[in-house]
Amino acid sequence: MAAVDDLSFDPWDPAFVADPYPAYAELRERGRVIYFEPTDQWLVPRHADVSALLRDRRLGRTYQHRFTHEDFGRTAPPAEQEPFHTLNDHGMLDLEPPDHTRIRRLVSKAFTPRTVEGLKPYVGRLAAELVDGLVRQGGGDLLRDVAEPLPVAVIAEMLGIPESDRAPLRPWSADICGMYELNPSQETASRAVRACVEFSDYLRQLIAARRKEPGEDLMSGLIAAHDEGDRLTEQELISTAVLLLNAGHEATVNATVNGWWTLLRHPEQLAALRADHSLVPSAVEELMRFDTPLQLFERWVLDDIEIDGTVVPRGAEIAMLFGSANHDPAVFAEPERLDLARADNPHISFSAGIHYCIGAPLARIELAASMSALLERAPTLALAAEPRRKPNFVIRGLEGLDVTL
Repeated sequence: MAAVDDLSFDPWDPAFVADPYPAYAELRERGRVIYFEPTDQWLVPRHADVSALLRDRRLGRTYQHRFTHEDFGRTAPPAEQEPFHTLNDHGMLDLEPPDHTRIRRLVSKAFTPRTVEGLKPYVGRLAAELVDGLVRQGGGDLLRDVAEPLPVAVIAEMLGIPESDRAPLRPWSADICGMYELNPSQETASRAVRACVEFSDYLRQLIAARRKEPGEDLMSGLIAAHDEGDRLTEQELISTAVLLLNAGHEATVNATVNGWWTLLRHPEQLAALRADHSLVPSAVEELMRFDTPLQLFERWVLDDIEIDGTVVPRGAEIAMLFGSANHDPAVFAEPERLDLARADNPHISFSAGIHYCIGAPLARIELAASMSALLERAPTLALAAEPRRKPNFVIRGLEGLDVTL
C-alpha cells in the first residue's frame, strides 16, 4: 500500500490548487491506489482504473440502499444538515439502482436529445447577445458577463423559471456545491443548508403552479413524465431540478473560464483556433480534458475490491481523480501539451457508466456556442489581468477572468 506523506498532493494548498497536475504525475507513478489519511479516502489516479471503477457495481454513490450507517461503519450526518441530505440524496447523482434507474428513465422522457438539440438556436442567440454586450463595453469579466449568465439562463428557461426569479439561483447553487469539497467546514454546511431550504421552498411553489397550469417547459414535462403509472415524487422533482441547475451553473461556467484561461496562456493554439473555427468541437473536448472542471468524484465501496494487489474494504471511500486520469500518458499522447485538434480524446470529464452526465449534450452545445460567439464577435480578446483561482479543489474554477478587446 502506497501513502502520500512524501508527495505534493495537498488539496488545501493554494499552490497545489493552482496547478495539481505535477502532483498527479507523482501519484500515477506511485501506484494505482493510494490511501490518503486526511480525508480517509483511497485515491485512484490512473485513467484505466477510473474508467473501470465508474462502471463497477461493487461501488456506489450511496450505500443506504443496502446498509444502515451503522452496518457500513459510518456515522449518520448531523441532524442540522438534514435539509442538504434530503435534497442531495433524492437526486440521480447520489442514488443507485433501482431508484436511480427509475428516476433517470423518467427524467430522460422529458430531457430528450430532441429537446436539447432544439435549444441550439436559442443558446446561439443568447451567447451572441452576451458577447455583443462584452464588446460594447470594451471588455470585462468573462465569467460574470458571458460564462455565468449563459448556462444559468438556459437551464432556467428550460425549467420554466421566470426571469424575475433567477437572481438567487447562482448563489444557492454555489452554497450547495460547497458541500462537495473535501472536509467542508461547519460554516460551509450552514450556508448549504440555508440554500437547500430556500431553493426547495421556491421550487415547491413553482411545481404547484405548473401542476395547475402546465406549460411547454421541462418542469411541466418532469411532472407529467410517467412509466407504467410511476411518477416522480415532489422531492424527486425538486432534487432533479436542483441537480440540473447546479451542474449547469458549476460545471459549464467553470469549463468556460478554465478553457479561455488555458487558451490565453497558449497563444499558438488560440491563433490556430481563430484561423479555423471548425476546430471548435475538438477544442471543447480538449479544454475539458486539459483543465478538468470536476477534479474528483467519490464512490463508496459496497463489497471488498482489489486494486493492484491492495484490498480496499467494504465501507471505504474511493476518490477517483478525474484531473489525473485526463492527463494519463498511458491514454493521451503528450498529455501536458494542449492540442485543440486532438482526435483521440477519451476524457472522462462527464464521468462514465450509469452516472454519465445526463446534461453532457447540453453542456457541449453551450460551450461550443459561447466559444464560437467569442471567436467571431471578439476576435481580439486578450487577458486584462492575472485571474485569481477559487480555493476549491474538487470543483475547479476562477473567481473571474478579466479581458480586454
